[in-house]
Amino acid sequence: MRVNACLTPCATLLHMAINDLLSSINSEIARLQQARSLLAGDSIGTRGGYAAASRPVRAKRTLSAAAREKIAAAQRRRWAAQKKAAKKEA
Repeated sequence: MRVNACLTPCATLLHMAINDLLSSINSEIARLQQARSLLAGDSIGTRGGYAAASRPVRAKRTLSAAAREKIAAAQRRRWAAQKKAAKKEA
């Protein structure tokens, strides 16, 4: 008979401990979801807070053919200088 008398308080304590554990797990999950949404830049899950600031999208900049040729000529001069310096060392 004593065993049955102990089961009810023990079961109640165990149930309370499980509920506390589940509550702490749920609060940790909510905290991690909020941190993830801030890092990802989502506005979902901010709970009325500010969404992460997103940068404005820039228009794609294009170079003219003359500008591309000027850059290419400058790079060829740099490569020639490197090659010349390498030949002097060797």
